[in-house]
This record gives sequence, structure tokens and C-alpha cells, in this order.
Amino acid sequence: MSWAPVSDKAGSIEPAVVRAKALELLARREHSRLELRQKLLQRGYPSDRIDSVLDQLMAERLLDEGRYAELYACNRADKGYGPLRIACELRERGVPEALVGATLALLADDWPAKLRVLHHKRFKSMIPADAAGRMQQTRVFRQHGFSLDQIKALFEQNDE
Repeated sequence: MSWAPVSDKAGSIEPAVVRAKALELLARREHSRLELRQKLLQRGYPSDRIDSVLDQLMAERLLDEGRYAELYACNRADKGYGPLRIACELRERGVPEALVGATLALLADDWPAKLRVLHHKRFKSMIPADAAGRMQQTRVFRQHGFSLDQIKALFEQNDE
């Protein structure tokens, strides 16, 4: 695959060519608007043509950031990542804050179960007796994007 500019004369590129490349990228996987724009820019398409094509794709719902956010969040949650990390990653990918909140709200009931699965996978569900062990486990869970309240609830649940 060539990453070289498409043409020396950027004005000679038809919107249909930009749309075809955008659809080709979307056929492989969902993208946020920002990701798709960056990929098209890397391939040398002119910015003004890209923006008009992306607007059209969004109007046709072929490019849907809500759908992208939901798929991305579910995929990352299944890999053991928590809401804080997923929210940060979605923001980095250009997903609007309102969609980030709405997407994570859909998964709100799943976080305790996801944290228990991660706890079992990493620590065989063993709750440490000392503070150093709790700090180590807390650090791992925080790196995966879980909140202190979620981690505390996990430890309290297992203490019972």
C-alpha cells in the first residue's frame, strides 16, 4: 500500500475518489471522524475534499461516531479495561464528550463483573492481607482504568 501523496495537483482529485477510499477504510472497520480524516490526509487527499466527503458520509450514517464509540468501548471492556481508560482513549480518537458519557453509561452495570474477571485473571481472585499487596493490586486496576470506588467495592465484596 502506498502512503505517497495521491497527486501533485491536489485540486485535480475528485470527491468520488476520496469517498471511495473512505468507504474502503470503513469497510475494514469502524472509524471515528478524526481517525478517518487523519488516514485520508496521510494518503495525500486535500483537506477541503475530505471534510465535505466526511460530512456526506455522516449524513448518510455510513460514518457514525456513536456506533464507533459503542463498538470500541465494548471491545476494550472485553479485554479488561475500565471506564476511565476507555473514556480517555475515546476522547483521543475524537469522539465527542456527550457520546463518551452515553456510551460508558450503557456499560455501567458491567464494570464490577469485568473487574472481577480481571482480578481472577491477574491475581487468581486472591485478596492480599497486607497494605502493600492491596496497593499493588490497586495500581494494576488503576492502570486498566478502573476507579478507586470500583476497586474498593471489589475488595469489600471479597472480604465478606
